[in-house]
Amino acid sequence: MKVPFVDLRTQYYQIKDEILSSLEMVCENTSFILGPFVQRFEKNFSKYVGVKHCIGLNSGTSANYLSVKAIIQPGDEVITVPNTFIATTEAITAAGGKPVFVDIEEDSYNMDPEKIEAAITKKTRAIVPVHLYGQPADMDPILEIAKRYNLFVIEDAAQAHGAKYKEQNVGSIGDIAAFSFYPGKNLGAYGEAGALTTNSDEIADYARKFRDHGSREKYVHEIEGFNMRMEGFQGAVLDIKLKYLENWNDARRRNAAYYCELLKDVDNVILPREMPYARHVYHLFVVRVKERERLQQFLKDKGIATGFHYKYPLHLQKAYQYLGYKEGDFPVTEKVMKEIISLPMYPELHREQIEYVVDSIRDFYRCK
Repeated sequence: MKVPFVDLRTQYYQIKDEILSSLEMVCENTSFILGPFVQRFEKNFSKYVGVKHCIGLNSGTSANYLSVKAIIQPGDEVITVPNTFIATTEAITAAGGKPVFVDIEEDSYNMDPEKIEAAITKKTRAIVPVHLYGQPADMDPILEIAKRYNLFVIEDAAQAHGAKYKEQNVGSIGDIAAFSFYPGKNLGAYGEAGALTTNSDEIADYARKFRDHGSREKYVHEIEGFNMRMEGFQGAVLDIKLKYLENWNDARRRNAAYYCELLKDVDNVILPREMPYARHVYHLFVVRVKERERLQQFLKDKGIATGFHYKYPLHLQKAYQYLGYKEGDFPVTEKVMKEIISLPMYPELHREQIEYVVDSIRDFYRCK
């Protein structure tokens, strides 16, 4: 049996007629950059998230960058975690800031609020919690610390479309949030796309200008910006897929529950934990195991695709040697990231496929 890591083709066939009809409308209207299809998605996504503003962008990386750029000055420090995709920290340095890492909680894999205050200096401007794998960070203590020190909170919600923190949608909790619509995400475009969400009129106005070369009116530039505009095709696709997001997230949660039921008595596997404050939407289903590289090869030989999210923490990567961190600085992150492996997870995953993955994991540990 073949079990892909994601299966975008099956999802496409479910909504093919709607997608093709909408893309044809984009072509008929020649609305290729921004325009009514992007505007409609922005309106519907802001309503879904529960915020005043959604600014459609050309990638999640642009969303990360513009979220930081909107509030920091060169030399400012921004606190985040080392177990994230590099887009989180690239955004900080590209905007002229300095990433400052804090360790994570072992049970949630998210930012440990108890580690934040020790990292705050006079240069600290913002905190960027990452809602990793589809589970919200513990936002209340983060917001309390931010308020006490007069800091901004930027949610990195790239993996958490539809996740909730105490019944509140991620993307509506901090001052700003960055979403990625990379094709494999819970809400994925058919190419690159992203969005920034906020309740701040000032931040929204800045973001709309910046994404279009600093202009509200063509060829009239109020600031220096850049080209970060969402394409009409992506707005059309995302607006259709948004209607299905809740059902798809529910399917992911059912698949995760079935994985957990079947794996609960496998001694060599540590299962993900949904925190009591969270509605986890399982962008990724990540377990912790021993000998993960050998397990990955064993599963590959059986036709099962897996991944590492992520293989090495950022503070130990060559790109961030200049920050001066060393092995042992963030022991929980380093421990966890040596053990994690992501199993196949998508809404269309069949129970038989999950059973095959679990049986294969059992076989691996029986063979040892």
